Amino acid sequence: MNDDAEQQLITGAPSYALGQLAKAFTTALTHEDAATRSGAEDRGRRWRAVLAGLADGRLKVGSRTPVAGLPAWVTPEVVRGGFATGAAIAGGPLQPYETEAARRIGVPADRRALFAYCLTEPGLARLCGLLDSGRYEVTVPEEAALLTVAWLVRSGDVTGAVELVDILEPFAGQLRFMPRPSDAPVPDIAAVHRRTVADAGVSLARRRPNAAVETQREALTVWQPFADELLGHWLETATGSGRVLDHTPAAGWHERGVALLDRYRALAAEHTRCAKHRSPKENLGVLRGALEETVAGRPLDARRLGLLRHAVESMVRRRGLPGSERHTALRRLQAAQAALPAHHALAQLVLRRLAGLPQDVGAADVVPLVRAVSEQEERETGLPAGVRIPRAIQQVVEAALSAPIGTLVERGVVPSAEVLAELVPQLVAATTAQAYPDEALRTLMAAHYRAFGKRRSLLLLNLERQVRIGELPWVRAVAGQRGDGEAGRELALAALRQLGELAVQAFPATVLPNPLVRELGVLAYRADLGAPLVEELAADIFMGTFSPKFLAAARVAAELLGGGTLYERYYGIDYAAVRNLAIVETAEALRRSYGARTSPGFAKLCAERAGFRASGARSVAANGKVIEQAQILTTHNLATLVRQVGIAPEPGWDDLARRCFVTVCRLTTQVHDHPRPLATIKDAAYAWRQMVFHLALCTPAEQASAPAWLAEETARHPAHAAARLAPALAGLRLVATGGSFAADGTADGGRARRFLGWSTDGHWLRPDPGAGGARG
Repeated sequence: MNDDAEQQLITGAPSYALGQLAKAFTTALTHEDAATRSGAEDRGRRWRAVLAGLADGRLKVGSRTPVAGLPAWVTPEVVRGGFATGAAIAGGPLQPYETEAARRIGVPADRRALFAYCLTEPGLARLCGLLDSGRYEVTVPEEAALLTVAWLVRSGDVTGAVELVDILEPFAGQLRFMPRPSDAPVPDIAAVHRRTVADAGVSLARRRPNAAVETQREALTVWQPFADELLGHWLETATGSGRVLDHTPAAGWHERGVALLDRYRALAAEHTRCAKHRSPKENLGVLRGALEETVAGRPLDARRLGLLRHAVESMVRRRGLPGSERHTALRRLQAAQAALPAHHALAQLVLRRLAGLPQDVGAADVVPLVRAVSEQEERETGLPAGVRIPRAIQQVVEAALSAPIGTLVERGVVPSAEVLAELVPQLVAATTAQAYPDEALRTLMAAHYRAFGKRRSLLLLNLERQVRIGELPWVRAVAGQRGDGEAGRELALAALRQLGELAVQAFPATVLPNPLVRELGVLAYRADLGAPLVEELAADIFMGTFSPKFLAAARVAAELLGGGTLYERYYGIDYAAVRNLAIVETAEALRRSYGARTSPGFAKLCAERAGFRASGARSVAANGKVIEQAQILTTHNLATLVRQVGIAPEPGWDDLARRCFVTVCRLTTQVHDHPRPLATIKDAAYAWRQMVFHLALCTPAEQASAPAWLAEETARHPAHAAARLAPALAGLRLVATGGSFAADGTADGGRARRFLGWSTDGHWLRPDPGAGGARG
């Protein structure tokens, strides 16, 4: 690790925190939405806590124990960038359920008093009752601690229970170790959900009338009918030629005009959304202004008379005479449109439907929640029966669907690999919990794992690793209860294979996000598979070193892709040398009495492939180039999933490659006229790499057909996208036909190029390649 780079990162932490505080402050002051302002105020509070902790030394940047006085197992409050605020998620004021528990059992409203009560015979009996009923929630990992104590006592492991209590007791007054009771038992562990019913309800409750829609509704229901009345009033002065004021109107015309103007003023005072009727240039304004002059006894001058006649003629020409068949049909259609209920009113109806469901879980069936308005609901709410729920509201409810994860992907509830990563802990929780034979403990560990999956990652240095679930003292206390036999390993492997296939099949052009990689790693560990899964490293804090698992992953890739495959040749990899390097470093590690924390050979190889010879501090873009080479050598987990896990996505590698190229074209199209395109270029290059990997696993016949569909897909996109991709496509054709790139990744005088995402001297895919290098 480079000490100067580490120190630079640590000393720069306050500046980063100040910048985030300034953003939160600006949002809290200026945003139009009250909920957004409130959220920004809360973010500002947390960033002020970060700054205070950095200033007084309570916080240590880059450590897995960042808060002085708190062990690693305590769940810290973490903000953007992985900074701890100094607070514990399980700390803070007593929760309502804790206050109610203290009142009911007759102890002071104090966490230490509640902790002590739970260790009494009545307290343990109460906890055992929760274990048996399953009617509890674990929202943060600490809330599983006392339930674990109760289970240990009931199972006869009093020594284990006492040891766990000794660990917890110093924090008994600070952290909540009691579970929160629930009216409903824990949900089916085979089903997952993106949002809870309560989450969907909050989103629906926030919906407010749409100003533009309500303005249009006012125009259709108030001002257009009034304009028709004014028009009809003026048409009473027209002759057969249709010219107004060509003859004296019938008796009472002036009086009716006065009444119309009085009603106009009343309507304008009541209906304030529309402003067009006030404009003297609009037809309604012209008719109204001329009427005001006329009923006041002032003759219209030639200009105003001309404007009046032009307005009347244009209105009749556009819509027909009031009362005519054409005019009546138009107004009937507009009235029907205006009568449609507002989206916020329909959102309130769906909110009523959600109210009868358990709020802290997903909904097993969303169809009844988004059906059309029923006759009964019409009588209760006044909304017209048969009106369909808008798609935007349906999507909010569908996000709360509880179903197998594959079903959620098929229905579009999971739109990205990042969202998939949010749901995976629920499935991994179910799989890992199956290793506990005791039903009550299995249910508890599943609930605990779901809570642990929400723990946010810390910013870590020196290749420190995030806290693992097995490090939590209450998990260690029951570790001996796990039945990690062959059945458990097979179950974990099946879940790993299912998730791997699902991620690659649903999102073939996306690298696996780190949260998903971590969960897959848990399953690989449970399956005793020895599958090296690697995270995407952050270029802005990269210290130039890699852990040994990166070289292990590259070796797996070498076993799959060595021997002259398209992937090996396109990226200019000597996978035989990678295998030899892995053998040498493994032998060296066996000769030592301790395991290696880094792989210097792999770091050197990546740096050399990125064009760097000397070690030391580098720019963010230079770090990005080195990290990208690591991703290329390891295939960023794709080879491990194929060779070690055994995934076989449907409908096959050719389909995945085609879909990757669609993404490449879409992203390249977005580069055009983009003021800051480098992040998009990076994503396009990563999608391209995934495509080359999938192509390398295709049959020779499928590879031979690739040029045709590449050209066909390119032609579907704008010419500027095709022009930008031409060098990359030429490079792929070159390698596919036996050619190779020069050392700088180009061929044919630069007309063929290897497509990479990071550059330190301006990317050739940019609109202006001479604009300089930066993060890409």
